Amino acid sequence: MDSIDQKHIDGLVDPPAPELTASGKPKKRFVGKARKQQLSNGASDTTTIEDSAVAIRDASKSTGTGRPRVANQVPDDILHDAKLNLAIEQLPANYSFEIHKTIWSIRKAEAKKVALQFPEGLLIFACTISDIVEKFCGVETLVMGDVTYGACCIDDFTAVALGCDFMVHYGHSCLVPVDVTTIKTLYVFVDIGIDVQHFIATVRMNFERGSRLVLVGVIQFVQAIQAARRELEIDYILNVPQAKPLSPAEILGCTSPQLPKEEDALIFLGDGRFHLESIMIHNPDLAAFRYDPYDKKFTRERYDHADMHSLRKHAIETAKKAKRFGLILGTLGRQGSTSILEHMEVKLKERGCDYTIILLSEIFPGKLAMFEDMDAFIQIACPRLSIDWGYAFTKPLLTPYEASVVFESVAWQEVYPMDFYSNDSLGPWTVNHGRNIRKKPAGAVSRPSKSKTKLENDAGQ
Repeated sequence: MDSIDQKHIDGLVDPPAPELTASGKPKKRFVGKARKQQLSNGASDTTTIEDSAVAIRDASKSTGTGRPRVANQVPDDILHDAKLNLAIEQLPANYSFEIHKTIWSIRKAEAKKVALQFPEGLLIFACTISDIVEKFCGVETLVMGDVTYGACCIDDFTAVALGCDFMVHYGHSCLVPVDVTTIKTLYVFVDIGIDVQHFIATVRMNFERGSRLVLVGVIQFVQAIQAARRELEIDYILNVPQAKPLSPAEILGCTSPQLPKEEDALIFLGDGRFHLESIMIHNPDLAAFRYDPYDKKFTRERYDHADMHSLRKHAIETAKKAKRFGLILGTLGRQGSTSILEHMEVKLKERGCDYTIILLSEIFPGKLAMFEDMDAFIQIACPRLSIDWGYAFTKPLLTPYEASVVFESVAWQEVYPMDFYSNDSLGPWTVNHGRNIRKKPAGAVSRPSKSKTKLENDAGQ
């Protein structure tokens, strides 16, 4: 449920119109120095920064020709296809659907049947994008209409079962790597252009120079955060953290970084509170603020940590008396982790508890009430289901972390961990903790990891 409160992405809300200049013309989006240099040299400005390609010279790997290496360059016949560009104009100008890149990727893969998966707020563009892909790739498309809360809901298994050989997942980052999915997959983040200067001015109006500020947001606004950072770091000490494998500045509703105590304030760029609450839970003493890029409001945000901790502790204490557990594996896309399931099974057996494995795509109080012989449930789907809605269930609905407290594998943490997908997580009841990371095949090349968390050190990821 990692995107449930993004009303302009995962809710059916009309997209905002592009920002206009005083002349009434659409405001140009931030394109970065490399793209700006391309344009000044006469390159056409008919594509977005995501659709274009920049020649990249690798100093350690000479081509021997004196020419720079080119990474992921979309051919000119696609970039400058007049009919394709006319079709793209039907989509909102400030939403980057990366159509040129999509067309090229599908053609390269020689795909025949393409699955398109959208969060609910982007389904209004599904038919338009489907028509474009079919016309310019000569493929059959299939729009996947099941609810998609976040990147964890990528449904490559269903796409394969339906005979697809390529998949495009919109609106979320690549939480499930493309070398893990069972089908060739392209992630399109759908970067959204906003009024970055208004955001910068708002920050400057509300914080004294020299303040230590943390900037985070949802994936759609990571580029905006990068653009704002370059100006704001003149006046402030900025921290743009990263909870790998997420991108710098990106947070999820279940995964966010734990921040240094000396920070003065946290600024979240995005609409809704779902993602923001994750980092607030993980950093309960840090003042949190939210800038909504749609209504341009800046608000102080608060969270009732004491109430949440009280409710979750009560569920844990009740579950300690349970004799029979329902072990729920989420089947909505990739929400469920079989590695965590196996770990929970081992712990239940060690404790001498009876259990039944239950497969559910979505978890509702009425559904679980039908399992009358269960004393408690452990759900391996979305931790926020238990945190946000656990009180609505008649029997304890535990996260894997909370179950581990019951099993005495870990002590209750005074700062509730929000590290479900983090590589640096608390224990093996999380997806990417040591024992759960998929091992690379023999001969696979590993990329060097980066130890720093500042955006300037990780911008290339």
